[in-house]
Amino acid sequence: MRSIVHQLDKAFENRIRLGLMSILSVNEWVEFKELKSLLEVTDGNLASHIGALEKKGLVETRKRFVGKKPNTSFRITEEGRSAFGNHLKALEQLLKGGAY
Repeated sequence: MRSIVHQLDKAFENRIRLGLMSILSVNEWVEFKELKSLLEVTDGNLASHIGALEKKGLVETRKRFVGKKPNTSFRITEEGRSAFGNHLKALEQLLKGGAY
């Protein structure tokens, strides 16, 4: 049986990705500007982390125009919700002292 530490998902080790998934897990769609503000990161830093999560199929991107302005929003996928939920369960078990 794998130890709980090995059940943690490396995709969520970074504080920005952990914050990003936390925000997306409780909201339907979140705009790029709002994520940038909430996480206090640069455009490039946020784009890099979103891109990594998107490659794994954990996050979905929606690009559209609102009036004449481009608007990019993100949401968690079902696969992302499941992976993040498993990650949180493993963290909870660690906090309860069940590391083996």
